[in-house]
Amino acid sequence: MDDAQAQQTNPLFGIIPKEFFTPLASPNRLVYWDCLCRLFQAMSAQLSFGIEREILVDELQFYFEQNQAAEFEEDDINGMDSRKKANEMLRLLGKYGWLEVETDKSYVQRVNFYDYAVKVMKTLLEISDGRKVEYQGYIYTIYSLVRTNTDHPAVVLQQIRDNTDMLITGLKNLNSNIKHYIDELTKHKTVAEIMNALFNDYITNIVDKAYHRLLTSDNVSKFRPEIIERLEANGHSSRYIAKTSEELAAIREIPVGQAEELVYQTLHEIVEAFRNMDDILAEINRKNTQYQRAAVNRAKFLLAGTEDVRGQMKEILLYIGEQMEQSQLDLNGIYEIEYLDNLVRLFGSSFIDEKSFYSPIEGKKEFHPQELIETMPDVEFRQEKLRKMTEKMQRILSPERIERFVEEQLGDREKIYASELPMETMDDFIRLIYVRLYGSRKKMRYRIEKAEGANKISGEFDFPDFAIIKR
Repeated sequence: MDDAQAQQTNPLFGIIPKEFFTPLASPNRLVYWDCLCRLFQAMSAQLSFGIEREILVDELQFYFEQNQAAEFEEDDINGMDSRKKANEMLRLLGKYGWLEVETDKSYVQRVNFYDYAVKVMKTLLEISDGRKVEYQGYIYTIYSLVRTNTDHPAVVLQQIRDNTDMLITGLKNLNSNIKHYIDELTKHKTVAEIMNALFNDYITNIVDKAYHRLLTSDNVSKFRPEIIERLEANGHSSRYIAKTSEELAAIREIPVGQAEELVYQTLHEIVEAFRNMDDILAEINRKNTQYQRAAVNRAKFLLAGTEDVRGQMKEILLYIGEQMEQSQLDLNGIYEIEYLDNLVRLFGSSFIDEKSFYSPIEGKKEFHPQELIETMPDVEFRQEKLRKMTEKMQRILSPERIERFVEEQLGDREKIYASELPMETMDDFIRLIYVRLYGSRKKMRYRIEKAEGANKISGEFDFPDFAIIKR
C-alpha cells in the first residue's frame, strides 16, 4: 500500500507527517522535548503561534549554553557551538513536520507550530504536568448549559455533548487509575512504602481530589435529574428541534433533514450517558474499596512476625516472589520451579496399627431405630464459644466503632492530630489506617485534613500526620 492509499484509508496520516513522532522516539528525545517545550512556551505568549526565527534561535542558544542542557547522541552535532545547535534543532523540527517557516512582506522569517502539533503539545504537557480532571467544571457547565435559554441552541447542544464526553472520559480514567494503584501494591516491599502510597499518593491524588468530591459536592446525582428532564423536554419540543436543526445545518453545511437526525441522536446519547453513569460510579466505588482493603491486608502481611507458621509462609512467598521477579516470570503463569522442592516439602506421616487392616465391606443390615437421648449442652462450652465470638466481634473495626474511638479521643476538643493517638501495637496502627479511611465519608461525625510538617515516627510505624476535626 502506497502513501496515497494509506491516506485514504487512514485520514490521520494524511494530516500528520509519517516522521512526526521520530524526534520523541529517537535517542535524542530528551533534547527534542526540552526544545519543543521552550519553543511552545515562547510562542504561547504571542498573539499567534508565529514568532521571528532569530528570537527562537536566541532562545535555543541560551538553552544549549546551560549546564543542565541535554546532549545529542551524535558526535557531529555535539561538536557544534550553541548557535549552530539551535539552528540545527529548528531545521530538524521543520523536517519532521512540527514547525513551518514563512517569510513575511519584510523578508523576515517567522516560525509557526502546525495546528496539529499545537494539539499534540497541549496533550503531552497535560500528561507531563500530571494535570487532574476537574469533574466539577464539567458537571456545572453541563448543568448551566441545559438551563440556558439561548438563540443558538445548536452551539449549546454541541457544548453539552463535548463536556459530557470529557466527563465520561475522566470517570473512566479515574477507574483505570485506581486499578493502576491496585497493581502497584504488589511492588511495595515495606510497610513504609505501602503507607506512603496510601496516604501521600493515593489519598492525596485520588480520594481527596476526585473520589471524595464525586460522592459529596460534585455528586452527579444532584444535577442529573434536572439535566435529563430538560434534555428530554427539548427532544419533545418541535420548536426546539426545528430551530436547532436549522442552525446545525448552517454550521455543518448539511441538509436540514440530516441535521435533525443528528440533533435527536445527540440528545439521546447525552441522556443515555447520564443514565448509565451509575455503572461507572459503582465500579469506581468497588475498586476504591478493593484498593484500601488490599493496602491494609498487605500491611498486615508485612507486619506479621516470622516466628509462627504464618510468618514462615510469608518469608517463603516473599522469596518465591523475588525469584520469579529475577527470572522475569509472569506471576499469572504456572511453573515447575526446581528450587521449590528444596524450599518447601509437604508430606504426611502415619504408623501401622490395628486400624490399618482392611475392613471387608459388609452387606446391608436391617435398620433398627434407636431411641433419641436428649442431652443438655455443656454450659461452659457454650460460654467459651460465646466469649470467643464476642472477642471476634469486638476486633471488627466498623465505622461505628471507629467513630466512637475518635469521639473518645477528641473529648471536648474540636481537633486533634493522628500523632496524639495511642501507637503501641500493630492493632493501634491498623486502627489508625481505618480512622484515616473512614474520615473521607460524608456521614461520619469527624473529618480529616492534611497536616503540615514532618512525618510521625513511632517505632516501626511511619506515617504522615493528619488532623482529625469534629464536624
